[in-house]
Amino acid sequence: MLEPPKFIENDCYNGSRTFTWLADMVGLSVDLVNFLICQISALFLASLFRSVLHPSKVSSKLRHTFALSIGLAFGYFCFGQQAIHIAGLPAICYIVIRTQDPRIVQRAVLLVAMSYLLCVHLMRQLYDYGSYALDITGPLMIITQKVTSLAFSIHDGFVRRDEELTKAQQYHAIRKMPTALEYFSYVWHFPSILAGPLVFYKDYIEFVEGYNLLSSPPGNGNLDTSKREVVLEPSPTKAVIRKVVGSLVCAFIFMKFVKMYPVKDMKEDDFLNNTSMVYKYWYAMMATTCIRFKYYHAWLLADAICNNSGLGFTGYDKEGNSKWDLISNINVLSFEFSTNMRDAINNWNCGTNRWLRTLVYERVPKQYGTLLTFALSAVWHGFYPGYYLTFATGAVVVTAARTGRRLFRHRFQSTQVTRMFYDILTCLITRVVLGYATFPFVLLEFMGSIKLYLRFYLCLHIISLVTIFILPMFIRGERRVRTSGGENGQLAGRGNVKDAALKTTANGESAAALTADNDLNEDREDDKHAQRKVNTPTHQQSTAVLHNTTEQQPIEQPNNVNLRPRPQQQKQPHLEKKPMIRCARDAVSVPHDQCEMDQLSSKLKEKIDAETKNIEDFIDKTVTETVSGIVEFKKDLMRDIEFPKLKLPGSNGAALESSTTGGLRKRNISSVHDNGTDSGNAPADLHHPLEENGAAFLKKEIEVINAVVQQAVPAVLSNGHAK
Repeated sequence: MLEPPKFIENDCYNGSRTFTWLADMVGLSVDLVNFLICQISALFLASLFRSVLHPSKVSSKLRHTFALSIGLAFGYFCFGQQAIHIAGLPAICYIVIRTQDPRIVQRAVLLVAMSYLLCVHLMRQLYDYGSYALDITGPLMIITQKVTSLAFSIHDGFVRRDEELTKAQQYHAIRKMPTALEYFSYVWHFPSILAGPLVFYKDYIEFVEGYNLLSSPPGNGNLDTSKREVVLEPSPTKAVIRKVVGSLVCAFIFMKFVKMYPVKDMKEDDFLNNTSMVYKYWYAMMATTCIRFKYYHAWLLADAICNNSGLGFTGYDKEGNSKWDLISNINVLSFEFSTNMRDAINNWNCGTNRWLRTLVYERVPKQYGTLLTFALSAVWHGFYPGYYLTFATGAVVVTAARTGRRLFRHRFQSTQVTRMFYDILTCLITRVVLGYATFPFVLLEFMGSIKLYLRFYLCLHIISLVTIFILPMFIRGERRVRTSGGENGQLAGRGNVKDAALKTTANGESAAALTADNDLNEDREDDKHAQRKVNTPTHQQSTAVLHNTTEQQPIEQPNNVNLRPRPQQQKQPHLEKKPMIRCARDAVSVPHDQCEMDQLSSKLKEKIDAETKNIEDFIDKTVTETVSGIVEFKKDLMRDIEFPKLKLPGSNGAALESSTTGGLRKRNISSVHDNGTDSGNAPADLHHPLEENGAAFLKKEIEVINAVVQQAVPAVLSNGHAK
């Protein structure tokens, strides 16, 4: 029978102790029992919220009131008097939002919220240092994410122009100040108050008011909400059951193995001095893995609660199955079997990743993005030294992983066997690196972490620095070179890039673009909210489809380079031969839950869909112009048919009357009189002027159609082959 681990009772815990008897029975601390009781209750209340309080049955005000009331009740039950902070932080931030100028509101809210959170972090370290007990700092960290993301969305909606925003920022932009009820319901709603996940304000309001059941493409990139169609409301039962079962499995694994690899043993002198270096690596890897399953359990259960309330639906896949991954916080298998640090980070705590990307990574200079993102993440977690050691190590390791991937990955892509070998090898290396980089995060102490790093001889730090600064001097890396003459892009070594740079510079293009962040590994996501977008073509390039951008990052193009020549430029050979250098950042992004083998098919599918739509639009335009020309031709022929009876002199001087050929006969009469032909000779010359005029009109319209076709054919060929 499974023996649960014995948790130390926390005397500083301020929550309810009503279920102490149950905690003693199951062998857990009372704070964890309270947490589980609240989450299980939330799971059933979420079903009530979705069915009985459906937006078609009750008003949005009632749904807001119910959500925030239950959330506050859970907060007080779990944290007691500390729940005052759950009310204090968002109340102060709401005052700031309502009183400050939208041009600075995002900075003011970030400063106030982070200052409040850090004060609570500091207080916790003073009275409960190193404890893993349920603490008010957890909900406050989620609330901080909510209020700061809302403030930035208000700033984007009230101050910045759409062309200055990424697709995701345009979608999340708020152009109407939230009411007090909407704001506090968003901050305190019961499905996510205890363990998240982060829900952006616009998604939450649409969910409460019932507007979330509108079809939109993945990533919430469709800004034209007037054209969205209502979709069938699916049942979340399958998704909820799957996530609840996964949560229970993760809880079982955590309780089974956490006592086998306790974290505190890594600080003991016996472990440091009397174990081999290989065993230390193994122990660090296993201890951090066991701790991760505790987070898996909490996040999967919280995600199931949100889905059971109806929150998280993103549409249907190709097979018609409903997707419930809008606010998913963890992809367990994708994280545990990731082949590089980028994929591992993107699949871990996805809500926090989206928050960090929205607040920092997309808004600071690119060269400082990684450093400042890790810095904010470390400060947001608190003041424990282990956090800063982990994030500092992570920044170095991630940078080294990008460089190493660029240097070595392309050498293993020639055959299926070598690709599989590369994936397996990098998966194992990533496991070791994660254990090495994250054990200070769970150890928390500075000296204990430094001692263990010294026992490791700082080997991965040294390897990372060598990979970043020394190996590129001796090993050619992979570069992506794209040309506008129809090639899909080629990968070249450093020498090829140098040659391309000389040609590009000779054509007047900016050579700086060749060296600007050519990392093949860094795809900027997009949450599933805003991830996998196609750039909007300019007016001059309306018939050209731009390449997909990565993770909401605009492509920085040289000033004199066109992604696609216009139709009239197809005949200019110098434009066809002009190369355009594209870094790997410009590659099409793929979902994080797909393995590397699936990236090519995803890219091809996205490109084919974009090209097909562009060709269809151009054909529609061509057909419209052609039909318009034919209609004008018909009007021209029938212009004078309003005169049904015209006198045409015949051989006997009598007038010929016809209602069907009057228009043509009038033209013949005009021609005869204009040519000075005698009326007696008119019948003999009648057929010749008719043929001349008919041929003239036909020739005119044929020339118009030929001109349209000549314009259409190069453009269609360009759409089919420019990439």
